[in-house]
Amino acid sequence: MELVLATRNRHKVSEIRAILQGLSLTIRTLDDFPTVPEVVEDGATCRENAIKKARVIARETGKLALADDTGLEVEALGGRPGVYSARFAGEHATFSDNRLKLLQELKGISGLKRKALFRCIIVLASPTLVLAAEEGVLSGRIAVQERGQKGFGYDSILLLPGRRRTLAEMTPEEKNRISHRARALAKIKRHLKRLVSKDPSQQRGVAQLG
Repeated sequence: MELVLATRNRHKVSEIRAILQGLSLTIRTLDDFPTVPEVVEDGATCRENAIKKARVIARETGKLALADDTGLEVEALGGRPGVYSARFAGEHATFSDNRLKLLQELKGISGLKRKALFRCIIVLASPTLVLAAEEGVLSGRIAVQERGQKGFGYDSILLLPGRRRTLAEMTPEEKNRISHRARALAKIKRHLKRLVSKDPSQQRGVAQLG
């Protein structure tokens, strides 16, 4: 069975491949479908964006598609940047730009007021149905400065107090056991296991999500 990851982000692809290993899947990415257009992420929530991406990519490729959208929610900023996490510092902002803007906005704010969480929504869709939508959450707080060279996105500034490290200070294997994406994928993996054990013609009757 083929599964298309609705992303060209090599970091996400690497994480998802590692977490889904062991399943009888041929995993492809958007790089394998260069004519598929970019999906405009104009949803009001990460869930809306993930559903839209999964639906569009499944329809365009004619295959099962898996899409995710992740937001960093900071308590002191009223839940921002949230759905705008990838473009917090502007439409063409880099990961570094976004982290710098966030650290600047939190300047002078200390302790528990720096609490934050990653919320990841992962959606699995066929060309005609949304088959599953699952959520994974990872809580921590925003460090006062960047720490670690691994990971991507906001990993170097999300500190996990119980571990006294940021995600960017963990090995990929450690991160993939506890991350927001890993937690959502663990739930999606159950749906995929059922699908790969069946003939595609037996996949009728799955409830469509909104």
